[in-house]
Amino acid sequence: MDAVLQHAVDGFRRAFDAEPDSLWSAPGRVNLIGEHTDYNGGFVLPFGIDRRTAMAVRMRDDRIVRFTTALPGHPVEVVEASLDDLAPTGLTDWGAYVLGTVWAAGTAAEIPAEARGFDATLASTVPIGAGLSSSAAVESVVAIAVDELWGLGLSRLELAKVGRKAENEAVGAPTGIMDQVAVLFARDDAAVFLDCRDLVVESIDLRLTATGCAVLVIDTRESHAHATGGYAARRASCEAAAAALGVPSLREATLPALLAAGLDDETTRRARHVVTENERVLETVAALRAGDIRDVGALLLASHASMRDDFEISTPALDLAVESVMAAGAIGARMTGGGFGGAAIAVVQADRVEPIAAAIAAAFADAGLPAPSTFTVRPSDGARREDLA
Repeated sequence: MDAVLQHAVDGFRRAFDAEPDSLWSAPGRVNLIGEHTDYNGGFVLPFGIDRRTAMAVRMRDDRIVRFTTALPGHPVEVVEASLDDLAPTGLTDWGAYVLGTVWAAGTAAEIPAEARGFDATLASTVPIGAGLSSSAAVESVVAIAVDELWGLGLSRLELAKVGRKAENEAVGAPTGIMDQVAVLFARDDAAVFLDCRDLVVESIDLRLTATGCAVLVIDTRESHAHATGGYAARRASCEAAAAALGVPSLREATLPALLAAGLDDETTRRARHVVTENERVLETVAALRAGDIRDVGALLLASHASMRDDFEISTPALDLAVESVMAAGAIGARMTGGGFGGAAIAVVQADRVEPIAAAIAAAFADAGLPAPSTFTVRPSDGARREDLA
């Protein structure tokens, strides 16, 4: 059994003095390209990673659901609720993610009257606050488990909507649906190409091994919070730009129309990032379909520059991560995730990972910044039930 799965099982035994009867997991995600385009009806290209959140479960004889956690950075505690008294309000910290997801699942499909509650323990190797979607991993592992355990019959896309509803209404973060789709639809050695307006999902082969490449994550250890970190202000600017242009979302906007609209400088720059980022996603997909991830380096760099200058969600540490990894010979790099901290990613030659990681560490030390955490990630399968044996 993988270490994170064993951690969940062991944590369950300690918390409940019993054996779990089912086991589930969901990956974190890296967004290769397509940032802040999801809630604007645009295109994104994330993939699941081989760092996962696991959940061990045992059914109860009543209607109570109880969660405990072995998540890094969180004290071991229990949150619980009755299936007959679920609500999205009054939930705090990690309890909002787990109980909020159970509540959201009950709004998508009626929880059967005979449904029993359960005890559950979560463990994870997805870094929290690093822009690798630790929250969507939690929401998705809960959603896929309750769907099967209670026979709700929800599709993977409907489960993604459950996770988004929990994030928006229970957690209070106005995020789009990209993270949940990425976590639920991920596939080994492939990215998830999502049209966020029409909710069409396609798997795009990455061929990392075949091209001798790897994806390196540089976690700056600057934790971010979407609910309070400026995310809502960026979304409001995008909505204002779309309204001024007379389009349903910035997916339908064009750069000439935007630049001719006479909007204020800040709103123009926010919208320009989204419009140009959509084009970069499409160009990246075309390059991958042609068979070589090494052709996307310039697109990743242009994406980072747009997020730094137009959307203004990068930080000095993220900028240094990109600059230092490129100076060390990376193919391309960009910050990833919602911004205001978190992680950058780089496409590198697989045989250059160690010297590149050393160069990044040296650059951070020279700048007087805390040492970042660097690690490679492998595109991994999406949320699933695991073998408990």
